[in-house]
Formats: sequence, structure tokens, C-alpha cells
Amino acid sequence: MVCRHCVAKVAEITSRIQSLDLLGVELGSVTVVGNPEDEVIDRLDTELHKEGFEVIRSREEGIVSEIKTKLMELSREGDGMRADIATILPDSLHMSYRNLSRIFASTEGRTIENYFTSLRIERIKELLLDGQLSLSEIAFDTGFSSVPHLSTRFKQATGMTPTQFREIGVRTPLSEV
Repeated sequence: MVCRHCVAKVAEITSRIQSLDLLGVELGSVTVVGNPEDEVIDRLDTELHKEGFEVIRSREEGIVSEIKTKLMELSREGDGMRADIATILPDSLHMSYRNLSRIFASTEGRTIENYFTSLRIERIKELLLDGQLSLSEIAFDTGFSSVPHLSTRFKQATGMTPTQFREIGVRTPLSEV
């Protein structure tokens, strides 16, 4: 869950599952009474998956989810794009960057840096489609040192220049990044 709308949607879905006594829903977590049976959790997982969410079943999946949540938060902040994720993540998650990287890569099949770059590209797409900022402003907002640097990375990732994308582009939902 990455926003208040996600929290509301998860709360709505969770409240529809019988045999699940909901205590609360917060960004990134659902709290229930007791220890629900596997079939109840499977039903919840199925319903959540339809909306792009998932139930976290292991410690590693939980860590990956926390990494993704933190990186999504950083990708929404202008200064977050220039952040040193190798310092921020260990400080936030109280685990060495080496261990975080290992867990993330083994669970996701890609590096933390690759995932963060994908988030940055999606943020650029969002800003391009919004049409309110110039390429220079978008480059600054997303942590690129210059428009040519942004354009090069954007074209590598999408196969289009930012200008081409602005004309015909479609974004990827963050849950699919």
C-alpha cells in the first residue's frame, strides 16, 4: 500500500472477508484478531491480488515490502531522488545494506537500484503526462543532473525520448513496477 486510497481499498476488501476480525489497516499492514486459518488468508490474498495487493507470508517478503514502501516514498519527494538509498534504507530498516540487497535480489530477481530506477522512470512518466513542468524541472525534480542525462536513461528504459512519450505514453501502475 502506497497511499491513503490504497489503505481504504484494503480496509474495504478485508472487511468483506468473513471469519476475519479486523482491528485496523495502516500503510503497509493489516492487523487482525488471532491467527486466521490458511483458507481465510488464501481468500484474502485472492481478493487483494485482484486489486494489485498481496499478503506477505515470510520475513523476507516483509523486508522487500518495507524496502519498496520506503523507495516509493522517496520517489515522491523531490529531494528523495537525490537521496543515498544505501544510507537511508539501513537507517530506516535497521539492517545492513548488504543484507537488504541480498534479500531484495533473491526475492525480486533484480537489484534495489534497478527497482528505484524503475520508480524514477515512472515518476518521470507521471510528470511528463501531467504537462505542468519543463524537462529541466522534471530532471531536477527526479534527481537527474541534466536533461540529456534524464533523456538518455529514459530512452534506455522506455525506448522513447521524453518528448515522444509525452505525446503517446502510458504509465505502468506502481504495483507492477
